[in-house]
Amino acid sequence: MSDPLLRYREEFPILGTTTYLVSNSLGAMPRSVPARLAEYAQQWATLGVRAWAQGWWEMPVSVGDEIAPLIGAGAGEVAMVPNVSVGQAQVLSALDYGNGRDTIVMTALDFPSVRYVYDELAARLGARIVVVPSDDGISVSEERLIEAIDERTRLVAISHVLFRSAYVMDVARIAAHAHAMGALLSLDAYHSVGVLPVDVYALGADFLTGGVLKWLCGGPGGCFLWVRPDVGASIAPALTGWQAHRHPFAFEPEMDYADAAWRWLGGTPVIPALFAATEGPRILRAVGIDAVRAKSVRQTSRLIELADARGYTVTAPRDPARRGGTVAFDVPHAREVALALLASDVIVDYRPGAGIRVAPHFYTSDDELEAAVALIDDILARERWRRYTDTVHVVT
Repeated sequence: MSDPLLRYREEFPILGTTTYLVSNSLGAMPRSVPARLAEYAQQWATLGVRAWAQGWWEMPVSVGDEIAPLIGAGAGEVAMVPNVSVGQAQVLSALDYGNGRDTIVMTALDFPSVRYVYDELAARLGARIVVVPSDDGISVSEERLIEAIDERTRLVAISHVLFRSAYVMDVARIAAHAHAMGALLSLDAYHSVGVLPVDVYALGADFLTGGVLKWLCGGPGGCFLWVRPDVGASIAPALTGWQAHRHPFAFEPEMDYADAAWRWLGGTPVIPALFAATEGPRILRAVGIDAVRAKSVRQTSRLIELADARGYTVTAPRDPARRGGTVAFDVPHAREVALALLASDVIVDYRPGAGIRVAPHFYTSDDELEAAVALIDDILARERWRRYTDTVHVVT
């Protein structure tokens, strides 16, 4: 069966030398990125400080406009931020936690970096965290989550796709209940945007953060924050900077927040990362997110079949509608096996409690999946994993 999406493989140089199955951690670099970074260097070299007036200053919003179609947002609604931790901290800092609304509801399977932000900052702002546990380490009961959202809840801050298991939460259902209780919903969509369809308005989100690092193939430093326009018009982040000022170059002593996405910017932006950040999303828009999702469902289903045939424990939802783009399966000596795969240019990662995480993307061939699992068989059969028992695993 021919795969029309494989014509995009030539856009990613690393695919010529490796089997790249780690787009859930760092997407493959588009071949156009070096030229974009050279463009940045040339502008800096020839224009110097004048480059700010030639588009640099607007880039946190103009690059956000490249992301907006992939999350169902409008032009001028998406602000680029350095990382999701900063974006979530901005959301947290924009809300008050008085008048009986002092609770933030999260889950035990949210990404640790986001949990760190909330755990450390919430108490200082007068809020308390309620964490909904997981019974199986794969999913979180939405019934239990909904029960935790009540009249004291100010914010529900959850992941769209749980990072450890790729479990897809029913965000629309959760958001509807949160709104009925008078609460807002902040969504960490880092593990969903770029591999499954996302529409902020259909989901009912009030805030959404994500990044181009993973499925969007845009590299580090390019994260984004969307705020529902009617919500954003009535609040402003305490974590802010001069780019969020209505008249930044007036250098006024008091803050006067700008409108729309500009309101959520911070200090001087990371321009090189923004030059690189556009290339992957442009390719994803050309491919079409529905086609990406259909292929992802097919290939992750095949990975589960291959794991089941070998008796490996699968740490991923069986229901395709509840499964993101990653399948983790726990093989004997999984950490060492993952290192052996890396040494053979089969790029995966490993997570304690989950096993080897395999993340095919639209540029992955079916043959690569079959060959990767066959290589795991060989590593185990020939005990090649023993070479790596004292090796530190550094892949994030």
